Amino acid sequence: MASPSPRAPLAERVEELLAVGGPLPIVAAGDPVLRTGTERYDGQLGPALLARFVEALRLTMRAAPGVGLAAPQVGVELRIAVIEDPAPVPEEVRLARGRVPQPFRVLVNPAYRPVGSGRVAFFEGCLSVPGWQAVVARPAEVRLTGEDESGRVLDEEFGGWPARIVQHETDHLDGLLYLDRAELRSLSANETVARRWAQPTPEEAARALGFGLP
Repeated sequence: MASPSPRAPLAERVEELLAVGGPLPIVAAGDPVLRTGTERYDGQLGPALLARFVEALRLTMRAAPGVGLAAPQVGVELRIAVIEDPAPVPEEVRLARGRVPQPFRVLVNPAYRPVGSGRVAFFEGCLSVPGWQAVVARPAEVRLTGEDESGRVLDEEFGGWPARIVQHETDHLDGLLYLDRAELRSLSANETVARRWAQPTPEEAARALGFGLP
C-alpha cells in the first residue's frame, strides 16, 4: 500500500490513518517515505492524537508481529518509533545474542552513538522487507538520547539485542533500511534462515556463503 499523500498536513494524514481502526498497513521497501528521512516531532499531532498514534503503532507492531516499528513504516514521516521485545528465546540464543526482555517504549526524536568500538553481527529482518533476512554488523553498545511520549528526557545505554533494536528503528527515521548496512552475501529467505542458519550466531552462514564477520 502506498503511503498517504504528502500534500495533506501531518495531523490530517494521521487522523485518516487512524480512522480505519485496527493495525495500520505497513509500508514496504520501495515507498519513498522509507527513504526521505523524518521531521523532528515538535507537537505536530497534539497530545491526544499523539497518544492515539502511539497506541496504533503498538497494536500494529504486536500484530505483525515485530519488536519495533517506526512511524515511516506506516507512512508518517515523523521522528517517532516504538519498541517492545518479550524475548521468548532459548537460553543459548539469549546468551549468544544478549536478547533480554524489553518493555514497551516510545522513542521520540531518538539518536544514537556507539559506546566503545565493539561490533557484533547477527541475522536481522524488517517488517518493511518481508520474507528476507541478512547479517548486519552493528555497534555492540550504544547511547540513545531523545524523549519519551510525555517529553521526558531519554539518555540511556543499550547493549545486546536491545541495542540492535534501537539502532534498527532509529535508522528508519534517517531513511535507512537494515539492508543498507547488511552483508549482502548473507541475504537469505526466511525459510532458509529457519532451515539452515538458525544457530545462535552466523558463523556457519559466513563460512558457507563467503562473507566476513567483525
